[in-house]
Amino acid sequence: MTSPAEVRDPDIEEVLETETPWIVLVWNDPINLMSYVTFVFQKLFGYSKEKATSLMMDVHEKGRAVVANGTREKCELDVFRLHEHGLWATMQQD
Repeated sequence: MTSPAEVRDPDIEEVLETETPWIVLVWNDPINLMSYVTFVFQKLFGYSKEKATSLMMDVHEKGRAVVANGTREKCELDVFRLHEHGLWATMQQD
């Protein structure tokens, strides 16, 4: 005969840490052509021409646009790739 196992009651006060999503921002600059920015968004993120154009217009008119989100590591890579293509990009927690 086996004895019942002791089970610890979960602490209601315990909060599980979940990683807060990060976002990638592309900022307006006076150097890159709008057509080039649209091309880069299509190339790096696989966006349709319409979506890439819409994001490019946000960058142009509002000064910035959120172009990607995800884990910190993914966003760091996205920022690095945008920098490789000459765009001004940063990331922050959402």
